[in-house]
Amino acid sequence: SLFRLKDLEVPKLGDSDVHVKMLAAPINPADINMIQGRTYPILSPLPAVGGNEGVGEVLEVGRRVTALKPGDWVIPADTALGTWRTRGVFPKEALLKVPSDIPVLCAATLSVNPCTAFRMLADFESLVPGDSVIQNAANSGVGQAVIQIARASGIKTINVVRDRPDLPKLVERLMALGADHVITEEMLRKPEMKDIFKSIPRPRLALNCVGGKSTTEMMRHLQPKGTMVTYGGMAKQPVMVPVSAFIFRDVRLRGFWMTQWRKEHAQDQESLAGMMDALCQLIRRGQLTAPACTEVPLQDYRAALEASMKPFVSSKQILLL
Repeated sequence: SLFRLKDLEVPKLGDSDVHVKMLAAPINPADINMIQGRTYPILSPLPAVGGNEGVGEVLEVGRRVTALKPGDWVIPADTALGTWRTRGVFPKEALLKVPSDIPVLCAATLSVNPCTAFRMLADFESLVPGDSVIQNAANSGVGQAVIQIARASGIKTINVVRDRPDLPKLVERLMALGADHVITEEMLRKPEMKDIFKSIPRPRLALNCVGGKSTTEMMRHLQPKGTMVTYGGMAKQPVMVPVSAFIFRDVRLRGFWMTQWRKEHAQDQESLAGMMDALCQLIRRGQLTAPACTEVPLQDYRAALEASMKPFVSSKQILLL
């Protein structure tokens, strides 16, 4: 096992530092990939504290810190903060203030998946109400956020999931979040797909985090000149594109990585603040909820890590700190 629970001294508070009491932090697949050092372009020097997202409460601030005060809630401004801890002292630049009137699980899961969903819906195609989007792994954290953000903007979603024993239950859950259609990967190949496009237009945007056959099939349904954005590769297979899709339909293939977006917009506080405000507004209106979560006390972290690596788990493990 790569993980140990350790007691460490909290470092001294510097002038530009913030002492934070962590409240809750999720376990995401990327956290585990990062620690294993496999297939992930960020390596933390070891020993490192795991966890890329979470929410904490400010306990005290250094004398040069003006934007934060004790009692404020903060989330990581960037990846690799190391959120799986009870408290920490961080430089003020490493933290973003979030409103403390949103549910704690929404705040704990805000900085990765909803931001990814928001950016992919906004940055590649200028979608208008009535347009549609197709996505695979629709029950993932990003998938659930896409459904809700799209719904709030009047955009229709076609959601592809893997077939599974409790499929009707999953379909019901995604429909309750605002999904317009939920289909299995097998259905992508069936002539019945035509029926969906009687009531809604073909998608201009496809969001892919699987790869392999699922992706090729999904792309077939894109409108001419549509865009497919790849943000993950769960099947560990390449994206295969028929030549005809390029020549006769001029589809565009793009990629997205939230970490990269943050790097590129590090000086652009306005677009970051705008996105955070928009997401917090949706949360306050009840239009964006946290994904299904299982809350686990920190000392049971081993069970939580195991559960987070099982296939078909539709609940995110959240460490309560």
